[in-house]
Amino acid sequence: MPESAGDGPLCLVTGATGYVGGRLVPELLNAGYRVRCMARSPERLRDHPWSERVEVARADMTDAAAVRGCLAGVDVAYYLIHALGSGRDFGETDRRAARVFASAAKEAGVGRIVYLGGLGPSGEDSGQVSEHLRSRGEVGEILLASGVPAAALRAAMVVGSGSASFEMMRYLTERLPVMVTPRWVRSRIQPIAVRDALRYLVECAALPPEVNRSFDIGGQDVLTYEEMMRRYAAIAGLPRRVITPVSVLSPRLSSLWVGLITPVPGGLARPLVESLRHEVVCGEHDIARFVPDPPGGLIGFDQAVRLALRRIGDADVATRWSSASVPGAPSDPLPTDPDWAGGSLYSDVRECPVAASPERLWKVIEGIGGENGWYSWPLAWAARGFLDRLIGGVGLRRGRRDPYRLRIGDSLDFWRVEEIEPGRLLRLRAEMRLPGLAWLDLSVDVREGRTWFRQRALFRPQGLLGQLYWWAVRPFHGIVFGRMQHNIRRAAEAGREAS
Repeated sequence: MPESAGDGPLCLVTGATGYVGGRLVPELLNAGYRVRCMARSPERLRDHPWSERVEVARADMTDAAAVRGCLAGVDVAYYLIHALGSGRDFGETDRRAARVFASAAKEAGVGRIVYLGGLGPSGEDSGQVSEHLRSRGEVGEILLASGVPAAALRAAMVVGSGSASFEMMRYLTERLPVMVTPRWVRSRIQPIAVRDALRYLVECAALPPEVNRSFDIGGQDVLTYEEMMRRYAAIAGLPRRVITPVSVLSPRLSSLWVGLITPVPGGLARPLVESLRHEVVCGEHDIARFVPDPPGGLIGFDQAVRLALRRIGDADVATRWSSASVPGAPSDPLPTDPDWAGGSLYSDVRECPVAASPERLWKVIEGIGGENGWYSWPLAWAARGFLDRLIGGVGLRRGRRDPYRLRIGDSLDFWRVEEIEPGRLLRLRAEMRLPGLAWLDLSVDVREGRTWFRQRALFRPQGLLGQLYWWAVRPFHGIVFGRMQHNIRRAAEAGREAS
């Protein structure tokens, strides 16, 4: 039995390697439930901070015997998987998997199934529903007809870092200050914050056994896609976006356009874009009879976006893309989120062995800047400092407080010491004028008895100007950062502390 498993009811979470499942597991654990995760590739769960507190079972959703084994002894089963992005036949794959799961849950005596699906259109539009939303609805119907009490939650866009729909909107807004868009940007949507979606999922585990139905869930705001993009731009500090809808862009052309502008995989983007032509607004709020709204009310769109972006601008952005990153809230990124999630973060990473002791290399790293310089092309650094001062930045005039020691908060030319682990890591945050946020990591490692130097530059662009800036300076990184790495290594090996 995993450590801290508790004595509560046992929940099976399918899709634990996905966006919602990976965030639901810790919420269930915190609520006192025991958790078993079913995954086709359990090794993908190892990087989650909760991995030692759960049972892990290997199964493919279409393998009936394996699924029955995973459901043995389960009180509540969460169905959070879909075949979106797996190919053109994802609808049939979804239906087949749902039938296997429904039958296995009935045979295993599971007490309740909880499913998170998509909010579809109603009225006249319901007959023209996209394949994605049709598949989500069909899966819900299969589970509701299983003979096991089920709650099928239907949500529109889930707002949080890592949500495919949210990431698609993020990239479109950040990268396009002027947009000629399809008509679907005028479609009304009722988004929901990931925190509220997870609260509903957790609370549905304790629904009365006679409840077997679907529930529409959404946040407090009903907005068009255009309004959401404009609000996102304002919250992210971007200039007002110019958005011009036209009627000539079909869903197919729209998905190609989205695939060109954003890094969201085409297999995900295409069905999501096709679904955007529908208005998806909650038709009822019956869930409140069983799961009352929190005292402060449901989270609005603006606050949900702020929560999704809250780590941009602090030290956690620099660690977010490393396995050491541990999220503090459901809105935060997870280390296992796909590479395209969380917005653009560009990097230049270089490492090399050093024929010197770790202590000697660290001494060189801690002595960087000020009179010692930056171990690189001096003219380039001087020119960058001069340009920074011309546009009102700090330039290189600040130097450093102490020629030998650094501490968190120290100014270091046009950098600021954001983190320091003596003998191991120096993290600097750029304070020069930039269309984005930048960090520089200099670290020492020991591998198989050898000293290694790792240098990592990170840049989080803001808007199109930030994107253009990165690609404009990218060709010079080999000169600036390559030479820096080379000279720091040579200085450590020669026992010198200045370039």
